[in-house]
Amino acid sequence: QVQLVESGGGLVQAGGSLRLSCAASGSMSSIFSYFAMGWYRQAPGKQRELVAVITGGLITSYADSVKGRFTISRDNAKRTVYLHMNSLKPEDTGVYYCTTRPLRTDTAQPDYWGQGTQVTVSS
Repeated sequence: QVQLVESGGGLVQAGGSLRLSCAASGSMSSIFSYFAMGWYRQAPGKQRELVAVITGGLITSYADSVKGRFTISRDNAKRTVYLHMNSLKPEDTGVYYCTTRPLRTDTAQPDYWGQGTQVTVSS
């Protein structure tokens, strides 16, 4: 079992920055460093979309809409993954979730999700 707890969301003006955190705990968290981790977001009335992925080997990938503005990172000693968000836009508004299975077809990864953290960007 893995529990994921996100934090760091809030209300910010366009152009501002936020840093989201996702802390892992539980009986499987000792192998956290081997997991690929990812952040999804869901805007009101829209499907959940993949924002960023970081593999166990620290390879990162991003949705086109956030490239150059968002950075995903991880601290395996703290069992925490981060999403650094800069130059925020109103269209970045949504609930942000972290997951241990960012690529939905990768059944080798356990499938855990956090409860989500709300990000609201005002214009």
